[in-house]
Amino acid sequence: MQIFLWFLAVLSIIGVGLLTYRADKNRVVPYPALTATLRALVLALVWALLLAPNIQIAKTETEQPVIVLLQDASTSIPAALKGDTLNYGTATRALLQKLGQKCRVVTWGFGSHVAADSPFQYQQHSTDIAAALANVQDYYGNQHLAGVILASDGRYNAGVHPLYQNLALKAPVYSIVIGDTSLPIDLKLTQVYANKRVNKDAQIEIRADIVATRCRNYSGEAQLLEGNTRLAVAPIAITSDKYDQQLSFSIKAGAVGLHHYVIAVPAAKGETLTANNKKDVFIEVVAQKKKILIASAAPHPDIAAIRSALAETDNYSITLSNSIPEEYGAYDIIILHGLPRAGSTIDLKNKSVWYLLSPESGPLPEGLARGALQPALQRDAYAQPNPSFNYFRLPEGLQSVLDRMPPLSIASGSVTPGINSQVLLTDKTNNSPLWMIQSGSAPKALLLGEGLWRWRFYEYRFFHKHTVVDELIRQTVATLSTNLQDAPFRVSLPKYEWTDGEQVNLDAFLLNTAGEQVNTPDASIEIIDSSGGKQTYPLERNGANYHLNIGSMPGGSYTYHAFTTFNGKKLESSGAFIVQHTPIEALESGADFQLLYQLAKKYGGSAVTAPQLASLYDTIISKGQIKPLLRERSSSLPLVDWKWYFFLILLVATAEWLLRKYWLAQ
Repeated sequence: MQIFLWFLAVLSIIGVGLLTYRADKNRVVPYPALTATLRALVLALVWALLLAPNIQIAKTETEQPVIVLLQDASTSIPAALKGDTLNYGTATRALLQKLGQKCRVVTWGFGSHVAADSPFQYQQHSTDIAAALANVQDYYGNQHLAGVILASDGRYNAGVHPLYQNLALKAPVYSIVIGDTSLPIDLKLTQVYANKRVNKDAQIEIRADIVATRCRNYSGEAQLLEGNTRLAVAPIAITSDKYDQQLSFSIKAGAVGLHHYVIAVPAAKGETLTANNKKDVFIEVVAQKKKILIASAAPHPDIAAIRSALAETDNYSITLSNSIPEEYGAYDIIILHGLPRAGSTIDLKNKSVWYLLSPESGPLPEGLARGALQPALQRDAYAQPNPSFNYFRLPEGLQSVLDRMPPLSIASGSVTPGINSQVLLTDKTNNSPLWMIQSGSAPKALLLGEGLWRWRFYEYRFFHKHTVVDELIRQTVATLSTNLQDAPFRVSLPKYEWTDGEQVNLDAFLLNTAGEQVNTPDASIEIIDSSGGKQTYPLERNGANYHLNIGSMPGGSYTYHAFTTFNGKKLESSGAFIVQHTPIEALESGADFQLLYQLAKKYGGSAVTAPQLASLYDTIISKGQIKPLLRERSSSLPLVDWKWYFFLILLVATAEWLLRKYWLAQ
């Protein structure tokens, strides 16, 4: 069609030109060819405006190569350099200056975060290699990135494993290994496994992974302590230079409340790093298990996901069913997937229920939410946290985890939360509710779709754990259990172990006789350190609950005692937490050469030790990527935006008219 129009345009231009020439010649115009040309030119300019409204202009740009230095700025680096940070900094700057003659050099320091202004100050308290590489990809992935120089001891202690992250980094990574690559004499406890909540008089199993290097012929006993009391021991006998085993302790749960246990292992001969020879464990002992019924209209992996999350605590007795049994009143909490169906007459108003909608679900639960849904017509919905939600503290890192999650499959339609309902998660597309919780004498929860099992799978895929998704499930169920009134006033901490660089914060919840969260009375909390020193803080009102950010605290063990008076009755809540004064960077020593070597190999680079960093210049140059890149960029320019184009048409037409007027007037 476009070719035909151009053909028609050419014919009309030639035709108009010839007709004008013949007419002017008959009128004895002195220069008929000139007037005919001007007339044809006007028509050609008009046709061009109609058939080619946009002009493509190609422009070639020269893009200089970029080299990014990621310098580990954590507190472990000075020790890895044996205090010789000055010579290392001088050698690194000399390498960068030499590279700067051939490309643009960007220098970043990293640890817990990336900073461009302090790469050689070594003041950050953790190391997240994966996040630093991801930042390079985000900022320079679409530019002419010729290489990334990663200078570190390889001891990452935050974020995901850098080898297993999904990163489309197309530039080679060159590792500078800082520190002693030989294995130190070290005996350390790496991970502890224990249920966070158990029943009174139940048997508690506490397991701990122990890893040792160069501790051949070590013999000793690991101890499980509560205060100064030794509760159990586990023998350790090491017969090789590399040792990796699991210790197990079994004790009986004591009094109801929060218990602080310590696993301690004697130091090996010649071991200098002993901060990692102990681990703290906090276990809450409760009076009895809460009975939970999980009923589903049909088998579904979301049921298994919820059950797995709740199995991490010993606080619940779970029963599975494919329908709502007649004796449902015997259960404290009911979780329903695809139930009740339309037309059901079961009355659940006075029960704590979590509804998970599926295509088989009936109408929305009365009072919890209102709206028109079509469960049989499903759509995808990507979730985001609601910042105004305050029934419980959202899990740490929730936003970054949800950013990686696949969509939930939810019913089409619109929903509005009911009275006393708060939205936990919303749809990114239209901000509509996805997950909501309602307080009251019989709390309710509602998840509008399916896909929790995929969330657990994806969280493990990207972060190698299920922490955030499982915590959302457990917190929702814990909120549903508050109708039992066994603790109308309670204090909740996100965790019981803190470092001296973290901001210690806590929440407190007060329930009225209807089971609703209120904060009308004043509340206070008393913090007691290990030496008996006391400090009292007023709890601040936050939504319908209380909140307090104590700030960073010195290392040590602390107990707390919160109190308020409500309806003439004094209510109290007590507990404990610890603040570790040993920086996380001091829990390991030496350099992880294997990790840095594998990272370099994965991205097509190479690894050198810090004393050899000057040789890195020749290695980078030999790759042949330090050269300008020519990029051709095309842009579309619409003719209607060119005002001079219209003036050109007017000028040509006016010139023809004036010439004709002048010649014919003589």
